[in-house]
Amino acid sequence: ALGVFQLESSGMRKLLTQLKPSVIDDMVALVALYRPGPLQSGMTEDFVDRKHGRREVTYALPMLEPVLKGTYGTIIYQEQVMQIAQVMAGYSLGEADLLRRAMGKKKPEEMAKQRARFMSGSVENRIDEGIAGEIFDLMAKFAAYGFNKAHSAAYGWISYQTAWLKAHYRPEYMAALMTIEAANTDKVLLYITDCRRAGIRIAPVSVNFSELHFSVPKPADRSVEDGQVVQSIRFGLAAVKNVGRGPIEAILEARQAQKGGRFPDAMGFFKSLDYRRVNKRVLESLIKAGALDDFGESRAAMYEGLEAAVTTGSRQAEDEAAGQASLFTMLAPKSRPVDFRFPDVTEWPLSQKLAFEREVLGLYLTGHPMEAHTSDVDRYASHRIDQLGDVRPREEVRLLGLVGEHRVSKTRTGDRMAFVQLEEPGHTVEVVFGPDIWGTSQRAVLCGEPILVTGTVDTRGEELRLRAGSAEPLSEVRARTTGEVWIRVGKDELTERRVERLKEILVHHRGGCRTRLAIQHVSWEVELRVDEYPIEPSAQMEERVNGLFGRQVVRLR
Repeated sequence: ALGVFQLESSGMRKLLTQLKPSVIDDMVALVALYRPGPLQSGMTEDFVDRKHGRREVTYALPMLEPVLKGTYGTIIYQEQVMQIAQVMAGYSLGEADLLRRAMGKKKPEEMAKQRARFMSGSVENRIDEGIAGEIFDLMAKFAAYGFNKAHSAAYGWISYQTAWLKAHYRPEYMAALMTIEAANTDKVLLYITDCRRAGIRIAPVSVNFSELHFSVPKPADRSVEDGQVVQSIRFGLAAVKNVGRGPIEAILEARQAQKGGRFPDAMGFFKSLDYRRVNKRVLESLIKAGALDDFGESRAAMYEGLEAAVTTGSRQAEDEAAGQASLFTMLAPKSRPVDFRFPDVTEWPLSQKLAFEREVLGLYLTGHPMEAHTSDVDRYASHRIDQLGDVRPREEVRLLGLVGEHRVSKTRTGDRMAFVQLEEPGHTVEVVFGPDIWGTSQRAVLCGEPILVTGTVDTRGEELRLRAGSAEPLSEVRARTTGEVWIRVGKDELTERRVERLKEILVHHRGGCRTRLAIQHVSWEVELRVDEYPIEPSAQMEERVNGLFGRQVVRLR
């Protein structure tokens, strides 16, 4: 129900799965039921049980069936209280409204008057006085929680409409939602995760394919796999920080002027721009976001060679423009495009690329730093964030994640506490660090690396969160729990160059753990002790060694 009006909170989604609405009346009731009164009174569970036949639907009087049938015999709306008073006690519409107000305010004197009026009217209609009294008490009880049906129906109808749009036009609907919520990174991240679960790809921002906002590719631009059209949503250029509407319009105009409506290559892009509207900061942000990846150049090379590319592109554009009216150019052989090459530099490591994406997009788009810590999550965490909904309240859990947004506040007594967003791929949870542990946990929260948080699940609010008991940087957890670092490689992978680079890495990351090297061949394996190179079991070391061999070769023990 993510993205569906009124149904987005975790509590509402849980109630939705329990109720399983089948008619519009269920949607209307759902909005009325998801409030503190009905939730705390057990009224919501009773309604769900009646809906699914686990509890019998009964009516105190046959005349009440038309009033209560749509809500399975349960009084939910204020209008139902008014209707019961009309059919049982002969209230006029005005009198019934006064009864509704009296029950809402719970004034003893007024309630006594209304009870007498209701009882006398019911007796006149030949209704047993005892039954009438029970029904009045029931009305008074539910009136305290009763919701205005007109409001609930309006909300429920919009909920139904948005649910229908999401079900039948999901990519278009989610693209519109992400455009509306573009400034709310947490919501955009939730929507992206929801889309990916539904098989909708999130295409990265691109100067060749992106529009101003999030968009669904045109039919001609949609990819086909195994005979099926792949559903996707393309990130909009407006999602990139430091790139305003003016530069975006300049890029889109330049793209439209290209043959086929696409920039042919990087230099075709740089020579087509109006640099009165597109400055260096805009281009740097686009490179960091991956918006120029389609040209086949590395982000590091384009970033380092940006000034030269702009200068060369501008000069080539000026030469071509001048050549159109130059007599000498007309007589001279046709000029060839400048053979510009970006500098030969090492591409940014994945962690740096993702950090830049987070900087300019507000989120990790092409990956997530925690994806490199799958083995750490398996080793140290008891749960993943998306599993917390199944945990009992106050049960202790261990989560491993990255710190996102955080804010520090003061209690009434002046003590400091913090509210921290802990992230893993596609999921976040708020972690509350109370005054008793914030002082000892602050260093870990601000360390800039993944942290292991131990705490208990708190389900009292609308959204589930974690109350922290401790926090520790992953590097310290690794150092505390690791005795040996194993590097397992194939015999043919140990080239002379790689051996030298491996030595450099081991020296650079010297630490207190024993190093072990396992060399594998088809029918044998040799295990070597490399005691002269004790090593620290850091994530940076692991990334560098794995990067050297192009696969996961490091294991901690």
